[in-house]
Amino acid sequence: MYSRVIGTGSYLPAQQVTNFDLEKRIDTSNDWIVSRSGIHSRHFAAEHEMTSDLGVQASLRALEMAGLQPNDIDLVIVATTCPDQIFPSTACILQNKLGIKNGGAAFDVQAVCGGFVYALNTADLYIRGGQAKRALVVGAEVMSRILDWNDRTTSVLFGDGAGAVILQASDTPGILGGKLHADGSHHDILKVPGSVSNGVVQGAPFIQMDGKAVFKFAVTVLSEVVEEVLAEHNLQGSDIDWLVPHQANIRIMEATAKKLGLGMDKVVVTVSQHGNTSSASIPLALDAAVRDGRVQPGQHILLEAVGGGFTWGAVLIRW
Repeated sequence: MYSRVIGTGSYLPAQQVTNFDLEKRIDTSNDWIVSRSGIHSRHFAAEHEMTSDLGVQASLRALEMAGLQPNDIDLVIVATTCPDQIFPSTACILQNKLGIKNGGAAFDVQAVCGGFVYALNTADLYIRGGQAKRALVVGAEVMSRILDWNDRTTSVLFGDGAGAVILQASDTPGILGGKLHADGSHHDILKVPGSVSNGVVQGAPFIQMDGKAVFKFAVTVLSEVVEEVLAEHNLQGSDIDWLVPHQANIRIMEATAKKLGLGMDKVVVTVSQHGNTSSASIPLALDAAVRDGRVQPGQHILLEAVGGGFTWGAVLIRW
């Protein structure tokens, strides 16, 4: 038993915020942001929009592509750093908003920017193990609500959005395999250290990042995990038709592609349009490449991500 991707979908909130808009708000410039990240604009959720609302829109588009109804889904996994509330899970809230009433499992995965790869790999294992037939895997974030506008090094990088894929059980391989890793000894270089105790926020509820340390770590582990996955399936970097990386920073993507011997013409890049949307970035980029026709049947698609924790992983797909 295998799982195949049969639908993709994505959603960006209506409010688009350009670098020039940020110039009016903080001490920064369009040139400074673009040169360091490749980002030109990002989208911010409206005050009334929750993470689950963004996830609903992406999910409906994925369902439409797959030709399914919500109740056809018997597993919902949401990767998010910004849940609607402490509990219940955003996956349960999303399941309800979609009208799924079949009692299938629903839960969240928290691996920050690595979350979608973690969630997709988990859903694949559920299907391979016979515990689900059709899975909805969503990455959704409202990162704008945990930005410190006094920190220009982080506040310009992130945006809000959601992406979704639908996996279906199949006799033929779709997802070939994946690898997940974590190393908690690096938890301090990218974090939101705030917590809630007795109704009071303890610590800073905003993103804190050591950019240089993150860059060095990310480039190293991303190339290693890609090579690990390819070796397991007797493939080379040249066998990859499309690399769909976490859309954090164009320089990280360029450095990773170079280490793998891949030209940027084989890398799906959307970071300029939506910034770092954490767990939503890979499904946003994948949906763009599917809908514009770049991704074709029979191609090898490699998804890879690294996030706070530190977590990292890769998933290899034959489309």
